[in-house]
Amino acid sequence: MDCGIRDGPRCTMDGISWADLDADEQRTIAMLMDGVSADLCDPVALLTLKRIGLIAGSQLTPAAEQLLAEAARNAFAA
Repeated sequence: MDCGIRDGPRCTMDGISWADLDADEQRTIAMLMDGVSADLCDPVALLTLKRIGLIAGSQLTPAAEQLLAEAARNAFAA
């Protein structure tokens, strides 16, 4: 995970930044972080996030939590 500010505020996991995720994927991460059941999340977004390693089982990985936290910090800093 690289959370540098070289080219602007971005947080990436294996080349994936928050901006690379579509709205459904971002919403799914936020919902899971808030404790919402994966059953209520977009199934395609869940599959995609599992495939890229941001979800394990039905929970966020630490990398996904860091990605969301960094995106939130960047949004408030702007």
